[in-house]
Parts: sequence; C-alpha cells; structure tokens
Amino acid sequence: MRRRPGNWARTLCAAAILGGALLGPQASAGARPMVAAVPPTPGDVPKETTDLADRPAPPSPTELKVECGSEFGLKPGGVPRDEPLSQKVLDLPSAWQANTTATNRGAGQTIAVIDTGVSRHPRIDVQPGGDYVSGSDGTEDCDGHGTVVAGIIAAKPSADDALVGVAPDATILSIRQLSERYQAKDQNGGEKAPGSMSKQGYGPSSTLAAAVVRAVNLKAAIINISAAACTSADSSTGDDALGAAVRYAYERGVVVIAAAGNVDSGNGCNVQNTEQSNPAASWKSLSTIASPAWFSPYVLSVGWIGPDGTPSERSLHGPWVGVAAIGQDVLGFDSKTGGMVNTQGYDDKNKKWVGIQGTSFAAPYVAGLAALVRADHPEWDADPGTRARKIMNQIILTAHQPGTGRDDRVGAGMIDPVAALTTHFSDDVLTSVSPVLPNHTGSDTPVAFPTPQKPAGPPHLPRLVATIGTIVCLSALGIGLAVSIPFRRRRRDDELPDFD
Repeated sequence: MRRRPGNWARTLCAAAILGGALLGPQASAGARPMVAAVPPTPGDVPKETTDLADRPAPPSPTELKVECGSEFGLKPGGVPRDEPLSQKVLDLPSAWQANTTATNRGAGQTIAVIDTGVSRHPRIDVQPGGDYVSGSDGTEDCDGHGTVVAGIIAAKPSADDALVGVAPDATILSIRQLSERYQAKDQNGGEKAPGSMSKQGYGPSSTLAAAVVRAVNLKAAIINISAAACTSADSSTGDDALGAAVRYAYERGVVVIAAAGNVDSGNGCNVQNTEQSNPAASWKSLSTIASPAWFSPYVLSVGWIGPDGTPSERSLHGPWVGVAAIGQDVLGFDSKTGGMVNTQGYDDKNKKWVGIQGTSFAAPYVAGLAALVRADHPEWDADPGTRARKIMNQIILTAHQPGTGRDDRVGAGMIDPVAALTTHFSDDVLTSVSPVLPNHTGSDTPVAFPTPQKPAGPPHLPRLVATIGTIVCLSALGIGLAVSIPFRRRRRDDELPDFD
C-alpha cells in the first residue's frame, strides 16, 4: 500500500507552486487585437439593482431546457480515500490550530456562494439566499457546479472520504444566479447580451449584481463567484451595475472572491492575455476581459494552478489576478445524490477520466481562507471600511510569491493558510492598495512586497523549506505544460463555458 506523504512532504510540494510561475508565458489561444482597457469607475448601485436584490426572482420568465442533473460523476474505483493535492497542500489541520488560544474552523462566518445553487447536504450548513433563475429558495442545483464549490469551502469532515472544506464550521448562503439548463423563455438559443454570465444557459450580469448586493444585505462575510463574463477588450462589457455591486460589498467590509476565468473555445474567454512583468503594463495590452474579476481592487481574483505546480494555460491571465490555488482534481458532493464526485468527463483521445478542474474550483479555496482570516481578526470589525482590504492583503502578502513578486498568471502566488493566519503586518500595510492589485492608473514600476512584522512561529525555516521544496518537487514531478483537453461529458457535449 502506498504511504501518504507527511507534513514535510506536503510543505515541500506546496512550495513547488512557485516554480511553475517562473516559466515563461505560453502562446495565446487565438488572435485578437491587444488594446488598453480599464474597468469603469464603479458608481452607486442602480435602483433597479437594489430593487432586484430585495426581491430575488428572474427579471423575465425562464424555462428549463435540459433535465436537472449534474455535470460531474465518480471515477471507476469508488470513493477516493486520499486527500486531493489541492486540499493537502493547504495543511488545513495546522491552519485551524494556528491561533494558539482557540481552534478556528470558520465558525460564525457566512460565505455567500453565488452560483448554480447549492443542494442541501448533511455535511454543509446551507441557508437559502434566493433564486434568480427559477422559483426555488436557492437550494436547488440543476447543474452540480455550486454544490461542488460549496463543499470545497465548507464541507464537514467524514471518516468515509477525504473531503473537508477549508472552513468546515462556516455557513453557506446559497444564491442561485445562473444555470446551463435554463434559458429565457422563448429565447430559442438567441444571442446573449454583453455581460451574460452564461453563454449557453441563463445568467445575466444584472442578476449577479443584484445577488452581490443581496448577499451583503443578508450579512455575508465573504462572497464567492465562480463564474466570469468574458468579452474582447475592445468591446462593451455591460457590467457597470456589477462593478457598483462589488464596490458596495468592498466598502462594507465584505470580501468578494472571483474566479479569473477559463480560456476555452466554447466561451468569450477564447483568447489568452499576454503575460506582462507588472500589472500596470498589462492594463495597456489586453485581449480579453473577465468580469467581475477585473474590478480590482474591489475583488480578489483567483488563478488556477495544476497539481504539478504549473500555472494552467487555461486560467485567464490578467493584471487583476491576485492569488492562485490548485484548481484541478478536486473532490465534491453530487448535487442530486449527495455522494462524491471527482470527474467531469472522459477524455476519449487519451483514454482517461478528467478530474474536476477550472478557476471555479481554485476560487473557493481562497474564499474559505478569507473566512478563516476574518474569524481570526474580530478587531477588524471596528472599521468595516478597511476590513475587506485587510483580509485581501493578509492573503496576498503571505502567498508563495513568484520570483518577480507577482505574475499575471498567479498574482502573488499560491495561497498559504498557515502563513495567512500566523503572520502579522502593520495597519499601514494592510490598508494600502496592494501592489498585486493596483488600479489601472498604477505605476509601470514593479513594487516590492513589504516585510512581515513579527511573524508568529519560526520565521526562517518554513521559507527555507519552501525554497528547497521548490527545487525538489519540480525535479521529482517535472513541469508539464497545461493543454486544452477535448473530452466527452457524461451527459452532454456542451461545455460549462462560464463556470470557471
């Protein structure tokens, strides 16, 4: 029987994430002009958005076009007993015990999952938040996507499998906002308006804006958005209301975590951005925009790293990317049966099952960490106006940084929950706009990261281990280039284009 690696092996392999970010950028996925683009300066939330936030319902009639089910399944061989690497590298048991005075597993924190809905499950504390797709209370999931996301954030442990959420004592507030299985009534597959969160189904950005405002008003501490509306950088994004909504959350101390987006021919994210050496330069040479991810600094956007340490070329690059997490080969709950799922289809060409993957499944690891950080700092509640910035910077400044200090693919690098919960920074550092998430008027000169102030625990050894581990793991694992894999879904061939 193969032995599971211990804590030292997990520490070493976590450090391998650094190495992948040192590789040069890959070629773009297609041809599209590069232009300078800036997100609109968010204004006040429009009345139409606040009205819709108060009364969750589709703004126009919808209909079910494909029977409810799940896009995910279980690979042959039964329920896996080993932790997925995406979970293992975070060393969650140590993170939960990082505060020497009390265990912190996210108790008292509410995390809004704005997604395809979250099915009720005995291992997730799910509360209904409303439905902008159909007539449920938000706890119906016809796609399976939102339920997997919620499990990554807040699944309670069980002896029957290896899945546990980053913040298993937290509460999930489920707001259904999009579905590939619904469409506007009598639409007949017509063109979607700019800013639509779903290319094949239903999910206008107007309802995402309303869902964000609703989550804030329902006292969510963190909001997870594992979706993106992608457009060409030289076209209209139609997301002014969404920008206003994420600013509304930010100014009230609510952290919005958003998937960076997946590069795929089946959606608007079909052309990769060219990676630049610093964010300010990147704002001047964009091909593709992802919303709400591009609304930095009001949003913390998450890139996808593969289990071999390579930044995935299917993770959309951009100056707005803040941090990264492994978004591949994750475990989750089936939205219909409640059992385990770990595959999104079979790769006919390479004759293998494809694990669940995408920036959709990297983002919830960061959302769970944000809940732990907020729970660990109740003193920040005294100033809601700076709370979101402090939580974001605490995560950003303790990530495993690329050699340049940031990277358009992984931002500040792979998240490190233990460091985020044991490292101390001054208020001046935590309340500044991070060099990783500048606005579009930022300097072209890269900015160095500040030095941690009085870190808890041994300050030098973990970083030494991380450095050595980078070399060891990259040599042992090798660095393979991420490729786009054609695969067959279990139920139908259409991609989940904007479930990132």
